Amino acid sequence: MMTQSKLPYEWLEEILNLAAEWIVVVDREGIIRYINGAYCDFLDTDTVNAVGKHVQDVIENTRMHLIVKTGQAEVASIQSIKGSEMIANRYPLYVGGELVGAVGTVMFRNSQDWLDYSRKVQPVLEELKYYKKRFDKELRSKYGFGDLIGIHPKFQEAKRLAERVAGSQSAVLLSGESGTGKELFAHAIHQTSPRGHFPFVRVNCASIPEHLLESELFGYEEGAFTGAKKGGKKGKFELAHRGTLFLDEIGDMPLHMQSKLLRVLQEKEIERVGGQLPISVDVRIIAATHRDLEQMVREGKFRQDLYYRLHVMKIEIPPLRIRKDDLVAIAKSLLRKLERKFNRQGLSLSYEVITRLQQHSWPGNVRELENVLERAVNVLDGTVIQIVHLPLYLQEHVPHTAQQSVLGTQHTPIIPMRDVLMQAEKQAIQNALRHTSGNKQLAAKLLGMGKTSFYDKCRLYGL
Repeated sequence: MMTQSKLPYEWLEEILNLAAEWIVVVDREGIIRYINGAYCDFLDTDTVNAVGKHVQDVIENTRMHLIVKTGQAEVASIQSIKGSEMIANRYPLYVGGELVGAVGTVMFRNSQDWLDYSRKVQPVLEELKYYKKRFDKELRSKYGFGDLIGIHPKFQEAKRLAERVAGSQSAVLLSGESGTGKELFAHAIHQTSPRGHFPFVRVNCASIPEHLLESELFGYEEGAFTGAKKGGKKGKFELAHRGTLFLDEIGDMPLHMQSKLLRVLQEKEIERVGGQLPISVDVRIIAATHRDLEQMVREGKFRQDLYYRLHVMKIEIPPLRIRKDDLVAIAKSLLRKLERKFNRQGLSLSYEVITRLQQHSWPGNVRELENVLERAVNVLDGTVIQIVHLPLYLQEHVPHTAQQSVLGTQHTPIIPMRDVLMQAEKQAIQNALRHTSGNKQLAAKLLGMGKTSFYDKCRLYGL
């Protein structure tokens, strides 16, 4: 019968070799003093060749030599070895209160165990990569204050105010006509704020059908309604946790949803559709509208208490028609963007085009200007945009002599049928919007168009 108080060294060594984890021990210099056989087998080496060497010469991507310097443990750290993602634990080794080395473990006995585990975890890693890529692409702000171009005093005033409020946590209301760049301001405010490293989530309150808006904003639980995804779905508020939620076209939000939004802003918690428990959310709201919310409050179409909750900081963005001095600089910036999109270089505007653009009233503001330039680049053979490359409605008021100088001929240019139809379509939409005082839902009904199709056309024509 054994009477020894300690296990023999040979026993300890065999136990370590049979252990479920691979083990390596280094001294203060990072030299391997012990490595078990299972680890050596995976590394295609043996203890004779591994022991006595620096750990970096034996194990790729190791951090063991750093642990003996920092004295800080690293638990469940991902380490790539031979193309496999390992889960490694690293601990400083103290003897008699003195740091003498470090112990590292990998939680798999052999490569087959790891391969079996890898097959299980790989789909999870792929899903993680997908959502990370989606986050980087969709839930990050794309623009900063450097992208807000203009020297007009009112524009500069709006930009300075936006820069000042970016660092606060208060709600911001961006006011201005469609296409003035309200979303760019929202991007810039978020990017500069302390929340800039967290999600920036956008919601167009006008383009989402009324019966779907609640589930889009607050999410839903499994089985909440017919067609609900298994496991439920997070809403925009949950996706924007610790970041910013941009509510575009807030003036088109139905009254009953305004009440629910107000409660979320007050309580800082949401309830999913079909859910029973509240979920805490930390979200900053930036709202935007082209409507006169004060008038809507007086008419009972917008909740007064919600208006004051959103109106903490109001920023008015001026329309392009009063910023004609900024037009050329904005156009050049948009051309640089189009060069990247179409893989073109050296795009520019002729003097006649600049003159014509400055004569236009730009009801669709910067968005309309961008659409005009994109259309021109699509039909452009060289690098200089001329009058004939502009849409019909920008050509039709040009003096005949200007057309002659561009075409080098006495004949009136033939206008493509597509442009004629687009001009007629745009005029019809503009007339409907004037008739409904900017109410896009009502304008769509008057024109006999679906809501989604109508909003797509408005974006196309910069309305």
